[in-house]
Amino acid sequence: MIKRKPQAAEPVQRIYAIGDVHGRYDLFRRLMHIIERDQAARPPIPTQILLLGDIVDRGPDAARMIRGCMKLTASTSRFMVLRGNHEEMMAKALRGDLTVYRHWLTFGGRETLISLGVDPVIAEGPATMDNLASAAATVGPEPVAWLEKLPLHYRYGDYLFVHAGVRPGVSLKRQHADDLLWIKDDFLESDVSHGPTIVHGHSISEEPVFRPNRIGIDTGAYRSGRLTALAIEGEERWILDTAEAPPSNESDPLELSAGMQFPAASSQSAADQGRAA
Repeated sequence: MIKRKPQAAEPVQRIYAIGDVHGRYDLFRRLMHIIERDQAARPPIPTQILLLGDIVDRGPDAARMIRGCMKLTASTSRFMVLRGNHEEMMAKALRGDLTVYRHWLTFGGRETLISLGVDPVIAEGPATMDNLASAAATVGPEPVAWLEKLPLHYRYGDYLFVHAGVRPGVSLKRQHADDLLWIKDDFLESDVSHGPTIVHGHSISEEPVFRPNRIGIDTGAYRSGRLTALAIEGEERWILDTAEAPPSNESDPLELSAGMQFPAASSQSAADQGRAA
């Protein structure tokens, strides 16, 4: 079910939505500095940074993404991470669901476990309860609890941000979490208006996809090297990406003392952040 959040005291006026990172911290770092420069060139107004989910798996540095994003979401409500299907799988797997654990390992979970310090013998071994328990003990309960609290959606004006999409013909209030996290063809091939324009990741395309009812910004960063952000301010929309930007030697955007500035940002606890949806 999708419910409208109460308006903040200082509502967001500009938003940068970032597609599926999938453990490519190097690309995320580069894109955050591109966003920082874009932000600095524009008037200072309340701004939201929003990741559309799937920050984990496939790429080599999921641990840095998880730990850094945990710190940033705890420090400001202007940085938010939505839950993707890979975060959903990871949390369920490490809570003891052996069936999900087995499935998750084949979809990039092994890379995530190794980045989090799990013994490669365990991470690359068979999906047994002993190996699952060992992996969960190494990862610890805090990252799993954080993943479970990630919101499923975010509303900004005439846009609804979700990881995968929505079920066509179903009211926003009656959408099922599985569709928000997993839906593909039924959503992608539909021309039905959903009310707000749906901004999503999950389904890879070489270029951002602009349709009357949706905008897709998953450009397959983990394999293409192109991580994409959609920026929106009022009626204006523009794309930023890492396609032509050189590697950054600048400060780490996931350190609390560096990276993006959030004009008119409000402080919010990690627990409050998790109740955003």
